[in-house]
Amino acid sequence: MKILWSPLAVDRVSEIAAYIVQDNPIAAETWITTVFKKVEELKSFPESGRVVPETVNKTIRELIYGNYRIIYRLEEKRLSVLTVRHGKQMLPVDEIMA
Repeated sequence: MKILWSPLAVDRVSEIAAYIVQDNPIAAETWITTVFKKVEELKSFPESGRVVPETVNKTIRELIYGNYRIIYRLEEKRLSVLTVRHGKQMLPVDEIMA
């Protein structure tokens, strides 16, 4: 299974890491490494994430990592990471349904 990262998801990871690095550079590096590792694990278990509650679309799923939601779409032979959000942030549905 191929994994594609949307520009929005890459931007979100960068923004979150930039915030974390202000207080703890090592934690920021660990966070980024773990996010990418968790997404890579989806190659073996693509349906392991739960369906995003804001939508009824079973192809839109999320992994929870700490306080963050890694939101992705399952397609026939690929998985697209759509965005990464803090769990307390509202999720604009248009970000994931485009």
